[in-house]
Amino acid sequence: MVVLDLEERAPDLFVGTTPTTPLQRIFGGQVAAQALAAANATVPAERPVHSLHSYFLRPGDPHEEIRYEVDRIREGRSFSTRRVVARQTRKGSDVAIFALTADFTAGERAVVEHSLPMPEVPGPDGLPGLPEVLAAHPDRAEGAQALNRAVESRYLRDPYDPEPREAGDTAFRAWFRVAGRLPDDDNVHAAALTFVSDLTLLSAGLARIGGGWGGSIVGASLDHAVWFHRPARADEWFLYETDSPAAASGRAVCFGQIWSADGTHVATVAQEGLIRSLG
Repeated sequence: MVVLDLEERAPDLFVGTTPTTPLQRIFGGQVAAQALAAANATVPAERPVHSLHSYFLRPGDPHEEIRYEVDRIREGRSFSTRRVVARQTRKGSDVAIFALTADFTAGERAVVEHSLPMPEVPGPDGLPGLPEVLAAHPDRAEGAQALNRAVESRYLRDPYDPEPREAGDTAFRAWFRVAGRLPDDDNVHAAALTFVSDLTLLSAGLARIGGGWGGSIVGASLDHAVWFHRPARADEWFLYETDSPAAASGRAVCFGQIWSADGTHVATVAQEGLIRSLG
């Protein structure tokens, strides 16, 4: 996954690559994934990430390089903590566009273990992918294709369905996997899962009005958190369920759950985002 490739320019300083895109700003999942990859590079391989918490501070400019500065906050017996600040140049000034704190663990024997069961849904085979969805919504094609270039998807329902959804039926579910094959490295897969976790998440805030993104409705992620429960391969199909329990004052809180194809609950995601009308 090229988007995860970083150049180590100096100790604890990494530079990320932005794929060519027609979008005016960088996809937030890319910045989060690259920031996690930068943090991963400073932590022993036997300590995988178990959580990340982040804030989107400014829109990323796809025409400027992103520099990731890693601060080694803690190196404990069981946990390592890293803070990463992503910076870009704006009109000659160096500014922060994103800040992430990630924690890594050596692991220990579980005293209690439980997880959410995967919903009973059809598998990805035979479900419509992005080309089929966009054929019905050609006005949404440019942005959606740019965001999903590195990711394959299969949809259980139309993400642009104009019909508002009622309480109790607001969850959105889709199958995803990263295109191509990733190396056998849990840290790489965690970063790739972080990339995908920003797809469709804020859309959950629109379920009660229907229609998805486009037209006069715009949105932006404000923060993003991921808890990694168990290792998972991001290049194999996984189910992503998103929903929004609350929205007010132009903001929506959205939660996501991720299961691997065998039903293993592998991650929980949370995000607050801005939803605005241009009308």
